[in-house]
Amino acid sequence: MSKKAIGFMDSGVGGLTVAKLAMEELQNENIAYLGDEARLPYGEKSKEEIQQYSLQIANFLIEKEDIKMLVIACNTATSYALDYLRNHLLIPVIGVVNPGSIAAVDNTKTNRVGLIATNGTVKSGAYEQEINKINNNIEVFSQGCPRFVTMVENQEYKDAKKQEVVDDDLSTINMDNVDTLILGCTHFPIMREMIQKSVGDSVKLIDPGYETVKQIKTILQQHHIENDEEEDTTYSFYTTGDADNFNQVANEWLNYEVHAKHLPIKELEEL
Repeated sequence: MSKKAIGFMDSGVGGLTVAKLAMEELQNENIAYLGDEARLPYGEKSKEEIQQYSLQIANFLIEKEDIKMLVIACNTATSYALDYLRNHLLIPVIGVVNPGSIAAVDNTKTNRVGLIATNGTVKSGAYEQEINKINNNIEVFSQGCPRFVTMVENQEYKDAKKQEVVDDDLSTINMDNVDTLILGCTHFPIMREMIQKSVGDSVKLIDPGYETVKQIKTILQQHHIENDEEEDTTYSFYTTGDADNFNQVANEWLNYEVHAKHLPIKELEEL
């Protein structure tokens, strides 16, 4: 049993899609979340930069919140920094690529799986490698959609006129005849309706967050660090960006009154 929090990190608000599922499924667990919006987008950063940022965030959450495990709720950071963090930290660390890959393999009927993600995640080849480890008969079609991240961060996903942007960015993947599409960026489930409208109802959308929460449960049990006591849980939120903007998206998505603290980049860089 452990009352310590589970740490979540992302480049912005996208990781809240995973945190929300954890809040619903693991109601006894405390959560500490950090969105690094000031250095967004991670998808355009180098591997070395992402590893450096990820370690800074992990060290902050360990020092400030005394977290018992870390969830990299960001596909790009998972792709580039998962092994790096596991080598540097003493707590369990999980990402979202392996869970998303498992879900896609389980769902596809035609062995044609699509992936939409940041350019960094696509370039890393992490999903292709993970999927082919599970089933090397599956063909993966990848498409970078960096504009979607900006749409979510700027709350433009509420604007029906932006459907044209979504349709335009998904035109290539729509020609690949996939039956399953991985939402390979944690920002993307927030605009799920627009994506589903573009690809059609016959394509199954995969949100890696669901499978990730299953893995969180398993690791808590394996390490005997789950919090079994039924008491008021605490949720802490930090952003390196604008706290008001973060709160607005978070409040709406989580249906919970969020009061994120602004964290200056300088504080992270000193860790």
